[in-house]
Amino acid sequence: MKIAIIGGGITGLTSAFYLTQKGHEVTIFERENLCGGLASGFLTNNWNWHLERTYHHIFSNDNDILQFSKKIGFDEFFFTSPQTSSLYNSRTFPVDTPQDLLNFPLLSVPEKLRAGIVIAFLKISPFFSYYEKKTASKFLKETMGDQAWIILWEELFRKKFGKYAEKIVASFIWARIKKRSKNLGYPTGGFQNFINHIVKQTISRGADIKNNCSVTRIDKHRGTFTIYYSEVGAISNRFQKKEFDVVISTLPTPILVKIGESLFDRGYIERLKKIIYLSAVNLILETNTPILNKVYWLSICDKNIPIMCIVQHTNFIDKKHYGNNHISYVANYVEENNWRMRAPKEEVISKYLQYLRILNAKFSIQNSHLFKVLYAQPIFNKEFVKNKPEIITPVHNLYIANLEMTYPYDRGTNFAVRLGKQVAEMV
Repeated sequence: MKIAIIGGGITGLTSAFYLTQKGHEVTIFERENLCGGLASGFLTNNWNWHLERTYHHIFSNDNDILQFSKKIGFDEFFFTSPQTSSLYNSRTFPVDTPQDLLNFPLLSVPEKLRAGIVIAFLKISPFFSYYEKKTASKFLKETMGDQAWIILWEELFRKKFGKYAEKIVASFIWARIKKRSKNLGYPTGGFQNFINHIVKQTISRGADIKNNCSVTRIDKHRGTFTIYYSEVGAISNRFQKKEFDVVISTLPTPILVKIGESLFDRGYIERLKKIIYLSAVNLILETNTPILNKVYWLSICDKNIPIMCIVQHTNFIDKKHYGNNHISYVANYVEENNWRMRAPKEEVISKYLQYLRILNAKFSIQNSHLFKVLYAQPIFNKEFVKNKPEIITPVHNLYIANLEMTYPYDRGTNFAVRLGKQVAEMV
């Protein structure tokens, strides 16, 4: 069959790999000049490794991506144990181990023991539908206590989900604790090196990858899909079209609704429109000294600091691969109308600088990069659970394989690989 995959991220590429193995004729449409989606990377003149536009790592128990990398002959993931911490009222505390929790000074001993018991239970617990019937805030307040919610969790949820913080279902926190591991992995050369290897393997099996191609409409007539697309940045607005037997969309649902509206009935569209996303803003700073001393990941649990987290990439990966500069991500999830989505890089830096100086007053910025991504984080509320689409849609031979399908787990490359394989098996 002739199969179109819209989106050349890791899900789309994995799906293409398995579908070409089955003998299908596969075409991938990717808007960017490189494949990889949220895991795609970039280079500057003095780097010899790619850096992801949005921070990435894998966990030691991410078996789907590790098994897939072995299958395609990519044996270049390595693991280390970088330090993660949280910032509370200008004080930094490690949060990696049970011992860290016992030493945490902002909770009483009974509160720490209670929180530790709940975390241990969630770590070994299977998924229960009960977790979808309660919000995470209510679940954590009832099990750990109000003070543990306020100190440990409330600001984390507010920084990640904004005004939706107290509406997120408890299945999210179950999955977050269930999956987390101390050892973190990274591919030699960056995730773009891994992605380029998948691309090479997929093309060698006959796939056609159309980079810089934006799909603008999908129609279906007498069992055949027509994909309308145009070249990104082309002077001419002339559209091209191509016919397919099957379409797999890896696009965020709001985009699919726009380009495929003619395919769905009104009830299904109204259901999909209830899926809410936040956007991501990632400021990447190259500095002469690290902003964070030793810490890789710092969650900002201070409501007075308008930053979700700081990820000191070069406390995880050696700075020699990035011209000996120290690399840090300053990250936020925001609504589409947030000022950060409109602001130029210089304005974002100036707004953040006073807060970064609290952590290190002496660093100087050598270079900087700003990336903004629409539809980067689905909101896992009860409306999401009720309305999220399935992989198989009401339209015959149209499949959805996007971020929403990783629920209850947060987005990640491991689940992107799992989803790509899963949808390929369904076709």
